[in-house]
Amino acid sequence: MGGGGGDARTYNPVEVNEKHMPLNIHPLFLVVLLAIVLIIFGPGKLPELGGAIGRGIKEFRKATTELTDEVKNAASEKKDEAPVAATETKVETEKKS
Repeated sequence: MGGGGGDARTYNPVEVNEKHMPLNIHPLFLVVLLAIVLIIFGPGKLPELGGAIGRGIKEFRKATTELTDEVKNAASEKKDEAPVAATETKVETEKKS
């Protein structure tokens, strides 16, 4: 407990935040939130509520995947069309000569 040696640990907010869950949500906050939800909805409604949330997440992921696939397909079609158009223009120019 002596002088100003370098072995004393100091508060480092980065170290503290690394111990938290993703999105900086503290585990104690989740416990309190779950307790409040249990009080409001009661134990009988929790499975129904969980199922509804699960279905919502599933639909969101499905829509996101479909949108991503559409964008990828449109981009690949665009890439496939570009060389063909350039080749056709070259062939037409050669035919005119």
